[in-house]
Amino acid sequence: MYSKILLPVDLNEEASWSKALPTALTLCRSFGASLHVVTVLPDYQMPLVGSYFPPGFAEKARETVSKAQHEFIRDKVPEDIQVQCVIVDGSPWEAIIKASRKIEADLIVMASHTKRKFVDYVLGPNAEHVVHHSKVSVMIVR
Repeated sequence: MYSKILLPVDLNEEASWSKALPTALTLCRSFGASLHVVTVLPDYQMPLVGSYFPPGFAEKARETVSKAQHEFIRDKVPEDIQVQCVIVDGSPWEAIIKASRKIEADLIVMASHTKRKFVDYVLGPNAEHVVHHSKVSVMIVR
């Protein structure tokens, strides 16, 4: 039923993957699907944002995230799961949608954060935006 499962993770926030990862791994095994671990970087290329960072900062940030993502996969994803690292730029929910289209994901498995911050009340949580804008099925793990 599923062949490509996308799992967004915030490498600095265990709540973004602690419950969603086991679910995604079970689904990968059940359907023989590949796992695509997605991490979103802020868009440092925007002129307004980029002017606050030293030259080369975006590249260094991407390298650091790539290394951390590979360590995460090495430590958390069993060897019997086919896995791919994906790093995208932009707002979290838009970048997740973009990544799902690019890799042609069948399913997005993501955590629902219960911590509500002020920004969540103004913009809505990322999971909600992904559910409403995704063309593929989205499983929210609580």
